[in-house]
Amino acid sequence: MSTACKDLVDPKQIKLDEIINKHKNENGPLIPILQGAQEVYGYLPAHVIKHISKGIRIPVARIYGVVTFYAQFRLTPVGRNLINICLGTACHVRGGAKVVETIEKELKIKDGATTEDGRFTLEVVACIGACGLAPVISINNEVHGRLSPDKIAGILAKYE
Repeated sequence: MSTACKDLVDPKQIKLDEIINKHKNENGPLIPILQGAQEVYGYLPAHVIKHISKGIRIPVARIYGVVTFYAQFRLTPVGRNLINICLGTACHVRGGAKVVETIEKELKIKDGATTEDGRFTLEVVACIGACGLAPVISINNEVHGRLSPDKIAGILAKYE
């Protein structure tokens, strides 16, 4: 590797260091640092967690405990399109389980997984907040409501 290549600095690493430095002297810096790191990387890879651990002197195990406790944090990359499927009461009563089943079959993945091509990540959620449109999904925060299994293929086809 040439000297020029060794001197290149990862812009994500620079941003992560800025986030750590901004929050490390605050009370309870871990959550905002993890949120910022996930915003930069899209998820929390192991090397990022180790770097945060060193930067704020919190054991890696404790950081993993926080990351796995809160649903907002991810340890694996997310697909280009994030599908949230509501299984709250209204959606469940109006056939949400059939919508979930159809999406799982169509994409060949289960809740929490990402398609092999990285196109979709699937998450079952308790509520999207669009009960009047039940059953409902959101893809990249775009809500699709009053669903039935026969509408799923057409909706998924709109997302690259």
